Amino acid sequence: MSLTARFSGRVDFHPTFKPRPGISHVLFDFDGTLSLIRQGWPDVMVPMFTGIIPAIAGESEEERSKLAFEDIMRLNGKQTIYQMIQLADRVRERGGTPLEPLEYKHEYLRRLDERIRHRVDGIRAGTLVRDDFTVFGTRSLLEALTARGLPLYLASGTDEQFVKAEAEALDITHYFKGHIYGAQDDYRKFSKKMVIDRILAENRIPGGSLLAFGDGYVEIENTKQVGGCAVAVASDEANNGSGQMDEWKRQRLLGVGADVCIPDYRDLDPLMDSLFPG
Repeated sequence: MSLTARFSGRVDFHPTFKPRPGISHVLFDFDGTLSLIRQGWPDVMVPMFTGIIPAIAGESEEERSKLAFEDIMRLNGKQTIYQMIQLADRVRERGGTPLEPLEYKHEYLRRLDERIRHRVDGIRAGTLVRDDFTVFGTRSLLEALTARGLPLYLASGTDEQFVKAEAEALDITHYFKGHIYGAQDDYRKFSKKMVIDRILAENRIPGGSLLAFGDGYVEIENTKQVGGCAVAVASDEANNGSGQMDEWKRQRLLGVGADVCIPDYRDLDPLMDSLFPG
């Protein structure tokens, strides 16, 4: 039977995929992998960039918007500050005088908060359903991994204070038992690679024992660099539960070596059987 036969939805397996019976620790990205609270964030960041980047002769706003989108998405998965450093570099290369990247970051977070604050407030108040703001099947996956006794870690390019607050609102904090990490204003103090290195060192495990889930290239690439197993989640954030993959994510994540690519966690049983044979 082929690997895909038991999957009811879309799935891609890398040609070199093989089960990993030695998996002992699991790392998750947050936004787009577990949480959808920040769904639509590019609709905040792209217009901000487009409005700040100086125009050049003959360039349309649409062309500048496309440039901003490409800059932003190329750095998706890294800390937000890296996108703001890129913004400052674009302003400078076009003859402008940029603000400090941290100032751009704080302005972006202010604008994003205006867009998503009602989601967090509504979830906490019970007027919005928590699981409507998690990638389809998230809670079942976390339960299944926890039942196997696997320690779970969360590492996000979003600022740590917001990750912790939003994980708490979604009632998933307890699955991670204190292992929730996010970006810092001093961006040199955090990276997903640093979290991976810490997991391997503190638990004295080889990279092949690490399983990671993510919708950004950073966590997929970092996991593959140490020999771990990477599950790419090409989540269709605007249509949660559609079972369709975001094709841009799919191409990007398979391109950096993801072992498996899925749209969400609807096919939990065959996914678990593929990763954990026997």
